[in-house]
Amino acid sequence: MKKHLFSLAFLALFSAASATSVSAQAKMTPGTVTVGGQAMYPNKNIVENAVNSADHTTLVAAVKAAGLVETLAGKGTFTVFAPTNAAFNALPAGTVETLVKPENKATLTSILTYHVVAGNMTADKIMAAIKAGKGTATLKTVSGGTLKAMMNGPKNIVLQDEKGNLATISTYDVMQSNGVIHVINSVLMP
Repeated sequence: MKKHLFSLAFLALFSAASATSVSAQAKMTPGTVTVGGQAMYPNKNIVENAVNSADHTTLVAAVKAAGLVETLAGKGTFTVFAPTNAAFNALPAGTVETLVKPENKATLTSILTYHVVAGNMTADKIMAAIKAGKGTATLKTVSGGTLKAMMNGPKNIVLQDEKGNLATISTYDVMQSNGVIHVINSVLMP
């Protein structure tokens, strides 16, 4: 009887431990940030984390359509400026639908890789580059283009694309096993 009660108690304890919620796991993992309602774990790669963010479903679909999943899941390191669904929704009607068509893969790839910088550019590193550049830092993108990073106030980094459009970083330093993600509020265009 005692052995049976002990087994039941052990099973109950094991079940409770197994039922730990994602938010509780996030609290236990240092460096975890919540994006799109989901925990982004620093021990997972960019793709493994991004697919869970409810705010980045359009970006994930675009990355898949462009065939960039393997690249962004690779060793890296990458800095990704990740536009939210709202940023994609702000584009002219039909833009996203047109870009994800197979015949537009090259254009989509160019736009997406314009949001990626080689290396691990944390917010502190970007701010240091802005300071060293006397107010502006030029970031070379994987697509071969450039982004300008500037400060808007003491702690807000703003990116300017080659067409003059601006994007503000809303969530900084979402650390990944192969780089860092910064969430932005606009789609940047090469």
